[in-house]
Amino acid sequence: MGGVAGFSFKTSWLAVRNRTPGEVADALELHDREVLDWATGTDRAYQHGVYVAAPVPGWTLAHGRLHMPSGFDATEPPFPEWLRELSRHLGEVQFFANERVPDYHAWARARDGELSRAYCFNGERGEVPLFVGAPTADEIELGIGLRGMEPGWEHWSDDEWTAWYETTPSESDVMAMAGRWSIDPSAIDDTTVTAGGIYGLPPSISNTSRNGNLA
Repeated sequence: MGGVAGFSFKTSWLAVRNRTPGEVADALELHDREVLDWATGTDRAYQHGVYVAAPVPGWTLAHGRLHMPSGFDATEPPFPEWLRELSRHLGEVQFFANERVPDYHAWARARDGELSRAYCFNGERGEVPLFVGAPTADEIELGIGLRGMEPGWEHWSDDEWTAWYETTPSESDVMAMAGRWSIDPSAIDDTTVTAGGIYGLPPSISNTSRNGNLA
């Protein structure tokens, strides 16, 4: 029996253009693979591991709340090179993340080894730890992701802080960005996803840890 179909909030995912689930799973080096239906796979990936599926023509999504990526997140130094390396194998790769409680929201896009745009907001710490490239037309139109931690931010006035916070995103803004760049997963009609996908574990995770304590 499957779980609740689909995914959207409180998680992270990749959108990869014109690649098969197998190609994406290979690039992510997933092991202990299983073929699962859309509902079961996306539900399990909220708890552990990664589920890779092609729910709409032209896009393969790789979903994993804890393990996408594995061992770090978009606020940490390894992230940009991780996404660049994936894009060297897969072409165009997009990353999205949203977590309401720590107010962690991110999006990034790389193609053929070049990271053209990356933005991450950590509201819990009140900072933008990742800001690569110029804001895209979509960000400008939505009024989000426009400013990083600019030189002299330590001395900003209250008005400057207010103006900065007005450009920081919410979880719904992440969905809006995903919809503009590729696919908003919350808009997928789950009943149309009939092909199975690939569930597996990234290299840093052993299958024995599946039911253990997770960081």
